[in-house]
Order: sequence, then structure tokens, then C-alpha cells
Amino acid sequence: MPTWKREFLRIWMCSIQQISGRFSNQVMGVLRGSHVRLNLQTGQREVELGEHQTLKYQIDGQRQGKENTQGPSVNAEDLKKALKNIKEGMNPKTSDKEEKEALRAQFHPMDELKKDMVKLDMLLESDFQVISRLVSQFNSSNATVEEKVKALHDLEYLVHEVDNAQNLASRGGLKLVVDALNSTDYRLQESASFVLGSALSSNPGVQVEAVESGTLQKLLTLLATPRPMSVKKKALFAVASLLRHCPFAQSHFLKLGGLQVLGDVFRASGDGALRVRIVTILYDMINEKELISQTGLDPIPDASHNERLRQYAQVSLQPLLAEQGWCSLVPELLASPEHDWKEKALRTILAMMPHCQTQYRKDYALSSSLSALQEQYQELVLTEQVLGDEDGYFGEILALLETVVLKLKHV
Repeated sequence: MPTWKREFLRIWMCSIQQISGRFSNQVMGVLRGSHVRLNLQTGQREVELGEHQTLKYQIDGQRQGKENTQGPSVNAEDLKKALKNIKEGMNPKTSDKEEKEALRAQFHPMDELKKDMVKLDMLLESDFQVISRLVSQFNSSNATVEEKVKALHDLEYLVHEVDNAQNLASRGGLKLVVDALNSTDYRLQESASFVLGSALSSNPGVQVEAVESGTLQKLLTLLATPRPMSVKKKALFAVASLLRHCPFAQSHFLKLGGLQVLGDVFRASGDGALRVRIVTILYDMINEKELISQTGLDPIPDASHNERLRQYAQVSLQPLLAEQGWCSLVPELLASPEHDWKEKALRTILAMMPHCQTQYRKDYALSSSLSALQEQYQELVLTEQVLGDEDGYFGEILALLETVVLKLKHV
């Protein structure tokens, strides 16, 4: 606020305080119920304000005695000076110049802001440019293994988006990543599998290109040969992404002996997490075909529905599952301490029931396991109900168990 405004406000407030003080004291002199007395020595009236305080009035109303004398006094000369400052303050050349300069210092002109934005745009890279740069870094003959792994890690972050995965393929980067699966360095095999798994997920165009370029065969080779568990898990992730909602890839998977490869990994693995991932892949493949065969349940409804029906008809998975021993392999997960794994095993057992029912009925170990699990989950459901959860997770698993038992008894 300019100095002249502050000075004028100070004088104006002082004037108001003095006027209001006089008015309030006079009012107090005539307040109804106040204690008023006549001083016989002076002939003046006195009003009692409070303990040890009195306000004296003469007959003509002139004030004597105690009053508020702390506020500054104001005379006519002060008011003239304040009014003069107001007139001077109206001249922008003398009063607002400093304010305007301070305001300009706080904000940039629009032209300067536009120039800054142009410079900023020049520093930003589009996703396509970043992918191109990372592919070049990865393909450089001077790049170390650590630098290539870093480039693959950055690519994996980008290719989650469908457009970026397609850009990677169009840029020739997908082939480079697939070729890295043949590397003798396990770190590159793991990182390349991770990139492929993210790029292939729910991306039909990239899935088809990957199958045609031999990606599936190379991933199955990683699973079928001795590799660190970290490599196998990432390779399995890539296989699952390639097979999901892609009957074209599923058909090639069966032709390449993929089901046998997964069976060998399942039997040899002591890692329960890897086993449950394999079972989940099988369940998803069975469930997809079942859903698309039912009217209105196609997970990707469009004009190509009939073509997908034709392609799924060529995927004969269920008979191969029974032939290759999966009817006895999947129930092994029921011994797992993890409730989630048991749930996945029960859902897959139900999905395989049409081709495994006869074998299930002869499997006394399975019947005993199902009975023990029923007792276990009946107790867990009671615990849920005591805690006020009528429709809890354990209730869902118990319902699955009862459905499996019922189907085994049904002729």
C-alpha cells in the first residue's frame, strides 16, 4: 500500500476513535439505571463507571475528569495534509511507478513465457523417440551387458501401452528382443523375456508377429532346458501373455509340444509359485474357449467373432490334458498351504472334469484330500460367520469343494 494511503488511513482512524470515544462517554452519562450524584463542592454531576472510577459532567455537558487520553489527537492541519497526499497519490507518475516496477519483477511477459515453452518442448521426447533411442542403445556393438539390461528395463516400462508395443515392433526392436533370448547371458534372457511378456499382453497384432517370428519356440526352449528359476519365471510370463486371447498362438503352442514342456517343468519344479502359474495358464485357455463358445460371452466381441470361433475350434486342449497326465498333476496343488493356490486347483479340476471325471473317481487320494479340505473349510467358514462375514472367501472355497465332490458322485 502506498505511503500516502497508510498515512491518511491512520489519521482517519484516529478521528473516528476520538469521535466514538466522546459519543460513548456521553451516552454513558445518561444510561438508564446509572448511579448519578451531585457534587456539592463543585456543583457538578458525576456518573459512576465502576469501581474507583467516576466521570464528571458540568450542567452544560462539558466533560471533566477521567477520560481515554491514550489515542492520538487530530487537528485540522493534519486533515489538510492527508487530503493533499490523496491528490498527489492520484498521479500515477509519482505514486504507482514503484508498485508497477515491483509487479513487473514478479511476472514474466507473455512473449518470454512462449519462448520458454518452446525450449521446453524441444527438450521433451515422445515415446516413439525414446523407444528408438533405447533400441539403438541396446543394438550398439559397444554396449556392455549392464547397459543392454538397463535399456531392456526401460523398454519394459514403456511397452505396457499397446501403441508403444506396436512401435517397438515397427521399429524392429521386437526382433532384437527376441534374438536376445538366444544370449548366453542369463540376465539378458530374463530381461528380454520380461519385455516380451509386457509387450505381448492383450496386443493381438504383436502376438501374431511374435508367433510368426519364432518367439514361442525360443521361449519354450528356455523352459525346457536348464536355466535359473528367475529366467524360467519370466519366460513363463511371456508364454502366458502370448497365449492369452490368442487362439492362433495356442494352436502353435500345442503343435510345438508346449503342453509337454509345461508338464516337465511342473514335475521337476519344487517352486509352488511356478506350478500355480502353469495351472493358471491351463485354466485360462480352457475358460477362454468355453466363454467364446457361449453366445454373448466373448471377451473381445467384434466382427471377427466367427473367425475366432473357428480358430478356437482348432485348439484341442482338453483331450491332450488327459493324455499327458494333467488329471493327476493339478490335484497336487491341493496340498499347498496357500488358500489361493487351492482355489486355482479346484477351479481347474472343475474345468477339466469332462475329460478327467473317470480318473478322478478312481483316485482315492483325491477323495480323501477333498474330504479333509471340506472339514477344514467348514471350520474356517464358521470362524468367518462369528466375525460377521457371511459371504467370506473361505465360503467360496467351500462351495468349490462341494461342487467338485457333487460332480464326482454324479453319474
